[in-house]
Amino acid sequence: MIASTRGTILWLTGWSMPDTVFDQLRELLPDFHHMSVDYSDADSPEKMLLLTETAAENIRSSDISTGKTRAFRGPLLIGGWSLGGLLALRLAVKGLADGLVLFAATARFTRPKEELDRGWADAYVRHMITGLTKDPQGVETKFRQAMFTEAEWEAGLGKRFPLIGRWATPALIAGLQILRSEEVLSGLPEIKCPILLVHGTEDQICPYNAAAELAAQLPQAELLSIPGSGHAPFLGREDEIAKELRRWWDEQKDNRY
Repeated sequence: MIASTRGTILWLTGWSMPDTVFDQLRELLPDFHHMSVDYSDADSPEKMLLLTETAAENIRSSDISTGKTRAFRGPLLIGGWSLGGLLALRLAVKGLADGLVLFAATARFTRPKEELDRGWADAYVRHMITGLTKDPQGVETKFRQAMFTEAEWEAGLGKRFPLIGRWATPALIAGLQILRSEEVLSGLPEIKCPILLVHGTEDQICPYNAAAELAAQLPQAELLSIPGSGHAPFLGREDEIAKELRRWWDEQKDNRY
C-alpha cells in the first residue's frame, strides 16, 4: 500500500444516498486515503451517530497495518454532504477532525418560521417521516426532484444518481430524526479545524444562507459558491472540486495536528 501524502478523508453521504456518489471524487484524489461510513441500515438515530463517531475515533487512534508496510493515515479530513455534513460538524465539535469538507451542509436543518431561508420547517420533515411508513419510494422520489434545479434536470444531472431504495426504511427515518433534532450552531465556537464549504446558490434543501451562516461563524471556513447549482454541488464538477479541495488543504499546513 502506498502511504497517503495528504491524509485520510472519511466520507459521510447524504440522506438516502449511497456512498458511491463520491466515487469519482475519490478517484481524482489518489493522494488521500479514503474511508466511509455505511449507515444505510442503521435502525435508530443513536446507531447512526455511533457509527460515525466510532469510525472517526478509530481512524485518529490507529495506523494501517499491511504486512511489512505501515502507512500512517495522517490528518483526518471528514467530507460530509447534507446529512453527512451535519454529522461531520458534530464530530468536529467533539474534536474528531483535523479538517472538514462540507457539501450543501447546515448547522441545523429544521428552523423556525423566521429562519426558513436557512432550512426547512420541522412539520415538513415530520410529514416525510409519516410518509415513509406508507410510501417510502414516493417520499424519496419527491426529495430527489427537489435536489436539482430545472437547468440541472434538463442537463441530465439527475440521471447520474443511483436508483432510489438503497437505504432501509428505518435508516431513512433515523436520518430524518437526526435532521430534526441535531443542532451544531451552539457548538460552532468549539470547532478549531479549517473547513471548506461547497454550496450551490440555488440549493432548495439546504439553502445557501445556511452556508453563509456557517462561513460567518467559523473563523477558519472558506466558502466556495457554485452558481446555479442545487443540492449536489459536486456532481458533474468533480474535477473542479478535487482541485479546489487539494489547493485548500495544502494551504492549511500550519493548522494541521
